[in-house]
Amino acid sequence: MQMDRLTLERIKLLHPKLRDEASAIYQDICKEIQGNVVCRFTHTLRTFAEQDALYAKGRTKAGSVVTNSRAGFSFHNYGLAIDIAMLIDKDNNWIYETLSYDVKADHDKDKKSEWLEVVNIFSQYGWEWGGNWKFYDAPHFQKTYGYSVRQLLALHKSGKVDKNGYVLI
Repeated sequence: MQMDRLTLERIKLLHPKLRDEASAIYQDICKEIQGNVVCRFTHTLRTFAEQDALYAKGRTKAGSVVTNSRAGFSFHNYGLAIDIAMLIDKDNNWIYETLSYDVKADHDKDKKSEWLEVVNIFSQYGWEWGGNWKFYDAPHFQKTYGYSVRQLLALHKSGKVDKNGYVLI
């Protein structure tokens, strides 16, 4: 079972309520996806400053628009969201040189899309997939515990956070 070191580090940044579950999800993903493919959690917690920098792309900074959410209005800002990508080792040398966002690809040749295998695992744990939204966001998964980003922002602004800055939910 191949596990990505960066993903394991990024899981530690999630809201404390989600860390154990995200670890279990990642273990399930690694058991399911075999061969020359590794799932990477590309983003978990994103600071407000990081969110504003992403929001500026394609607007006031060079590049393409990558998010529609300003700081405080993304579940990433509260450690309640995960973005993923697949890392592909095209020549089987244990170097994963290609990043893939192809939701239909079957790189490990098991007749199942790796992406949809991951979607299935997250859904078994009650996570919402951005691929089901009107504003399609295939890499995105979130578990909000019924809170809206506006409610989380209000909790954050009122100081209802733990000693590490995570909103108390």
